[in-house]
Amino acid sequence: MPPVELLLMLLLLATVIVVARLKDLFAAAMLTGIASLLAAGLFVLMDAVDVAFTEAAVGAGVSTVLFLGALSLTSRREKQQERTRILRILPIVIVVATGAALIYGTWDMPAYGDPDAVIHHHLAPDLIAETEEKIHIPNIVTAILASFRGYDTLGEVVVIFTAGVGVALLLGGLGLRRRDAGTEEES
Repeated sequence: MPPVELLLMLLLLATVIVVARLKDLFAAAMLTGIASLLAAGLFVLMDAVDVAFTEAAVGAGVSTVLFLGALSLTSRREKQQERTRILRILPIVIVVATGAALIYGTWDMPAYGDPDAVIHHHLAPDLIAETEEKIHIPNIVTAILASFRGYDTLGEVVVIFTAGVGVALLLGGLGLRRRDAGTEEES
């Protein structure tokens, strides 16, 4: 793994561990946004710019605003509940088991960037050869995102649009509640 990717991965891991340990919900919300930006940086380094854009917009942008909006309606600190030792350890066991299953699932994958991987011999040559002829767009990446993967791209746009509408409604609703509270106090 290249040093920059390793550094970003370690920063992401450290950020996630700190988020899981924090009691201050505001700091946790802000660090979650930072974790999303680090993940977006990793996606850029892996040449998945469309996924990086969605992660930055939804993960770092909209989600952080939604978390902050929800925090404005609740307290800033987490309230601890009495839990047994089993209930405290169970989430860690589930995360470790899921992580182990994901790592096990990657053992059969070809090496990152391997030009001899099956994916590069199955569909890629056809897309490269036929894109300009079928779509009439000289940029292969744009043609694939806009046409061949049109439904996927439409799904990403719908997610971003829905998140934006949710933030607008949340922020608009907060403004109305604050104005209503102000008029009630005056009367």
